Amino acid sequence: PSLAKPRGHYSPAVIHNGLAFVSGQLPLDGEGKIVGTTVEEQMLQCLRNMETILKASGSGVSLVVKANVFVTDIAFWPKINGVFADFFGNHRPARVVVPTGKLIDGVFVEVDCIAAINN
Repeated sequence: PSLAKPRGHYSPAVIHNGLAFVSGQLPLDGEGKIVGTTVEEQMLQCLRNMETILKASGSGVSLVVKANVFVTDIAFWPKINGVFADFFGNHRPARVVVPTGKLIDGVFVEVDCIAAINN
């Protein structure tokens, strides 16, 4: 309930065979409003949204095995990498950073992931 409802025909996450597949998270608050005016602020909000979904799925940040980061401009790479490193700490999931051009609503970044379920 703390996250914005999906706008499209998808689930925030699907659990299958011991894994949580988290859909792309935008930097939105629970009312669907964009959080942050910088790529760093928006990246952190995406990761926080992802973390909320992971916890609800019986997983957590330390169980993320793969993350995908979609960013409007690859020049943001050092900034999003810094936020990612601070957020994950010593945990280093596999990751890809994909430059995309424009994203929905003019946001700078979107993040999805796959994580193990904590049994």
